[in-house]
Amino acid sequence: MARILVPPIKCQGIKTKIVPLIMANVSVPKNGVWIEPFMGSGVVGMNVRPPKALFADINPHIITFYNAIRDNTITPEIARAFLEQEGNILRKKGEYHYYAVRERFNKEGNPLDFLFLSRSCFNGMIRFNKKGGFNVPFCRKPERFSKAYITKICNQIACFSKMLRFHDWIFKNQDFEVTIGGASKDDFIYCDPPYLGRHVDYFNSWQPTDEIRLFRCLSETKARFILSTWHSNKYRKNEHVHSLWSRFYIVTTEHYYHIGAKENNRNSMLEALVMNFHPSYKTTTKNIAPQLSLFDYVVES
Repeated sequence: MARILVPPIKCQGIKTKIVPLIMANVSVPKNGVWIEPFMGSGVVGMNVRPPKALFADINPHIITFYNAIRDNTITPEIARAFLEQEGNILRKKGEYHYYAVRERFNKEGNPLDFLFLSRSCFNGMIRFNKKGGFNVPFCRKPERFSKAYITKICNQIACFSKMLRFHDWIFKNQDFEVTIGGASKDDFIYCDPPYLGRHVDYFNSWQPTDEIRLFRCLSETKARFILSTWHSNKYRKNEHVHSLWSRFYIVTTEHYYHIGAKENNRNSMLEALVMNFHPSYKTTTKNIAPQLSLFDYVVES
């Protein structure tokens, strides 16, 4: 039974539960580079474990955080001491301290503050206002940073740090067009952009013009790619799947995103993988690849 590795930074739309489906269709480049123009949490690359990779994101705080692990500015020991200290204050002062840390982060951009906020904000969201300020409210759990929870986070940092010692991975803060434009035929691109109409304030708004720009970039690239996007839910369909992405191969699977405040608002979505090569396995809305079931994996949160 394979274990799905979980990164230390959480964000909405994280692909932890569909990593097996993605991995069933990816091809790790032997002579090229694994490229992620929208790194986000980094969960897919962390599980694919390519020898050489470029992780890029328009959000500078994500890139700063992972570069801090790469440079040993953040280690499991440093993170533990920080989270224990801030967690103790949070336990005593509650949301007052959360908002104090949020204000401090928006002024200084400390990656440890970013880690603290991503683990104590509402639903683990990453959202910024138009001025670039982190604006997600408190999760209302003063006891958030228990010893067990801190240990779990530190173990995730240790795991990522270990991978960096054995893999050639670099992290860059740049626009997706620059990232995709630098890809060669030997590379493999995995794209997980903000979903149009959903979570659009991840760092800056994702507009129809951005979706079209991404479509043009991926249509012109010589590299193989997989794009994650939403296909439909019981209320509406993603029109861009039909107007843009239907020229490529598409596989789908049902997936739940736990973003809603109430359980009955957390409806399923049909997740789509768009690719410019024939998929390794055919899937339906009810079945993951027949040789690779989600039940063959253990997902750690």
